[in-house]
Amino acid sequence: MKHKGTIETWKDNRGFGFIAPDGGGKSVFVHIKSYDGDGSRPRAGQVVSYELSKDRQGRPCAVNVTPAGARKFQLNKTRLGFAALLLAAVVIVGVLIATGSARLSTFLVAWYVLMSIVTFVIYALDKWAARTRRWRTPEATLHLLAIMGGWPGAYVAQELLRHKSSKQPFQTIFWISVVVNMAILGWLLTPGGESTLVGILQDL
Repeated sequence: MKHKGTIETWKDNRGFGFIAPDGGGKSVFVHIKSYDGDGSRPRAGQVVSYELSKDRQGRPCAVNVTPAGARKFQLNKTRLGFAALLLAAVVIVGVLIATGSARLSTFLVAWYVLMSIVTFVIYALDKWAARTRRWRTPEATLHLLAIMGGWPGAYVAQELLRHKSSKQPFQTIFWISVVVNMAILGWLLTPGGESTLVGILQDL
């Protein structure tokens, strides 16, 4: 069951604080590990939603803590997620058909797989960096990886790791990068497209 409240105190250097429930009542302990702000840090005065649980000593604590409004976006995102999965399925089937008809080499198939794995790992490292306040991967780099063919891995990372999935400006640019990559793939499927690309890469 979801509850709402306001973070009344937050010790960022120690990674914990307390939430004052809406409607009054005893403040609830919250640890940074239970906070999912998609890379952001909690702050005093922030309105959040959370679920109640208990720690190892049986004391009440907040888990699955998210900024207020994040859930609303997540509900609106359901249709987008379904459309994305459908798009991914169409792309995979198209790539397999193109490979089977010799219109697309196994090199490009391997490239998509490799880039997806690399992109997923980079997303995971960036998620870890956000939680530990370390050096972050620039968003421009994440978008470049998507354009280069790593967008399937990026999408899986966004869904599984819940990283960058609720940041609307990022999501808009991400889906633009997917369209750009699909346009490049469509060009590669034209007669001579892939050989032209290989020639360009050899000249670099």
